[in-house]
Amino acid sequence: MTFSIAARCPRTGQLGVGALTARPAVGKLVAHVHAGAGAVATQATPNPFLAYDGLPLLGAGRSPQDVLTQLLAGDPGREVRQVGMVDRQGRAYAFTGSRAKDWAGHHTGPGYAAQGNRLVGPETLAAIVRVFEESTELDLAERLLLAVEAGEENGGDRHGARSATVTVIGDQPYPIWDVRVDDATHPARELRRLHGVFREEVLPTIHRLPTRDDPMGEAARQALG
Repeated sequence: MTFSIAARCPRTGQLGVGALTARPAVGKLVAHVHAGAGAVATQATPNPFLAYDGLPLLGAGRSPQDVLTQLLAGDPGREVRQVGMVDRQGRAYAFTGSRAKDWAGHHTGPGYAAQGNRLVGPETLAAIVRVFEESTELDLAERLLLAVEAGEENGGDRHGARSATVTVIGDQPYPIWDVRVDDATHPARELRRLHGVFREEVLPTIHRLPTRDDPMGEAARQALG
């Protein structure tokens, strides 16, 4: 019902998730990121606790494979789960349950885990991986968006598309990017439009917010003179 990619940027250390599904409001159920810990995409018949319980373990230094092996062992619904996980070091691991809807599969590489279920075929996942691997010079948000677009253009979900998301976090607790399309006829197309709006109108403000090292922030500093 969904395809996604969880990833880390080797240049900036940013962590993020891009996803698209045939159901509305994919963003908050599938995509989970935490600064200093990792990024998780949980889908098929999702279990958000794989992210909620997994991210603190990643933050403590456990590997994605170790974390998912432990959490899935305690999940009686694991055979209908699909999850991809990457940590702050770029280590990645993914799992596809034996009863996830066909076509279902995953692929991991340096700094990313890509996965999908109820897809038209493996070509969808292959396109996501290819585009992501060939765009290393771009920022992470753009790479994730390109991967989402490639997945939709190469078959996508067998039941169509309704919602999509790209979320990216840096070294602060709040996201750098959090762009979602909750219900649309062409969610990847709308996500691209909002991506441009966000870059022009929101991202400059985010870069001027307070940080742990600068509790005032550039915006407040300028406003106060």
